[in-house]
Amino acid sequence: MVELDDGKVIYAFDGTAQPVLTVPSGATVRIRTKDCFGNQVQTPEDVLDEIDWDRINPATGPIFVEGAVPGGALRAHIDSIELDGQTASCTGEGEGVCGDLFTRWSTKLCKIEGDKLVWSDKLSIPLAPMIGVIGVAPAGAPVNCGTPGSHGGNMDNTAITTGATLYFPVAVEGALFGLGDMHAVMGDGEVSVSGAEVAGWATVTLTALPELSLKDPIIENDTHVGIIASAESLDAAADRAVHEMVELVCARTGMGADEAIMLFSMVADVQVCQMVDPEKTVRFMVPKYVLEALGFQL
Repeated sequence: MVELDDGKVIYAFDGTAQPVLTVPSGATVRIRTKDCFGNQVQTPEDVLDEIDWDRINPATGPIFVEGAVPGGALRAHIDSIELDGQTASCTGEGEGVCGDLFTRWSTKLCKIEGDKLVWSDKLSIPLAPMIGVIGVAPAGAPVNCGTPGSHGGNMDNTAITTGATLYFPVAVEGALFGLGDMHAVMGDGEVSVSGAEVAGWATVTLTALPELSLKDPIIENDTHVGIIASAESLDAAADRAVHEMVELVCARTGMGADEAIMLFSMVADVQVCQMVDPEKTVRFMVPKYVLEALGFQL
């Protein structure tokens, strides 16, 4: 297994970026990440108005994966997530769903003890580690790491956790993979504009799939397969995700679109990932037992 420290980070997914690591298809990489603040918030005295906002949402990378080619896909399996012992969260004027309520930034630091995040002496929250920023370089202009899209990026999807597998459409040679912005716990929606932001290590296995063609990222876990879509509104993102899943399932099973959407209306779920970034993100999750009965395979 190869290790990559957080000395090399990107602030945009960029097809012209020079890779900091090259690995063969199927390699497992243990990646050190900074938190979304670039590790600049460590004490209560670290005021958000005074940090360097050009260092926000760093992703460690990029990693060149041999065999990943434009028009194909990259599979990234999340083998493990290891968290540091302190988190930082924030909200402020114009930020998140309730940004209209504030005229200044607020920050809260929390400790991790065992399998809990200690919010106060009265409340501890079970950990649910996940990766907020993960993806590959897009075609065309670079995309800031704070923005999600078809390349992945800042999807802030709580389902991106240990055991999950992601499939990204590859737009440039080698894919140029990166990840960061881990959370110790985060609710769907990320309504304040942050979760429990934390640095740590993520171990991923990266596999080139040159024959698999995708429009948007796909996520797979033990129970579901889903499309992750981002758009200017939650409605538009949901519409995109559902249409893509119908198209994908019909193409691979021969099922008619009318039957597919009626079935999905019974068994599948539109779930909000985040509603606070420049593009909003949803996931449309279909149970595997349904897909297996239909003979569906990626």
